[in-house]
Amino acid sequence: MPTPAKAMAVCTAASLVAVSAYTVALGANGWLWFAWVLLGLCTAAVFAIRLPR
Repeated sequence: MPTPAKAMAVCTAASLVAVSAYTVALGANGWLWFAWVLLGLCTAAVFAIRLPR
């Protein structure tokens, strides 16, 4: 796994934890979840592009 893709995956996982903690503490915020889904899609795209052929 390339280093930039690994860093992006770690950031995605960390942001999932942060958004989940925010939701538990202060209630759901649709924009945070929307942003996290977009980040997850971007991470998936990076992995799809970086896969060796």
